[in-house]
Amino acid sequence: MKGEPLGSQQRPPESAADGAGQLYPVSVKGVIIDSGRVALLKNERDEWELPGGKLELGEDPRSCVEREISEELGWAVRADPLLDCWQYEVKPGVTVLIVTYGCHRMGGERLALSAEHSASKLCAIEDIDALRMPSGYRTSIRSWYGALAR
Repeated sequence: MKGEPLGSQQRPPESAADGAGQLYPVSVKGVIIDSGRVALLKNERDEWELPGGKLELGEDPRSCVEREISEELGWAVRADPLLDCWQYEVKPGVTVLIVTYGCHRMGGERLALSAEHSASKLCAIEDIDALRMPSGYRTSIRSWYGALAR
């Protein structure tokens, strides 16, 4: 299913076991909670998403999400726990492996917007269900929000 955690998905076809299976791009995303609100960006598919981006070959996932958030939001963050990992079909025939981290903001910079997105916002956690976004993002947001509340 789209946007569902990996554990809930069926096993790949047996043909993938020989190493000739489908390759997936990896996108590393960060959940940043600021005063009970989560930082979100609107993408070209008119979906709200977490900040982050493509993992480069040889790049550490934590470093990737810290770099991407700096580029997209202008915020310095420290990526902390791995929250989730799931597959998302962004369009028919194109599946991306999404890896999410809980992130801590390191400074007080204002929320910026890169040219990659059409909008940015801080959204109240209770309002995320009304947004057009993959369900896996909601799961990661709730997981990090709950961890911070403890």
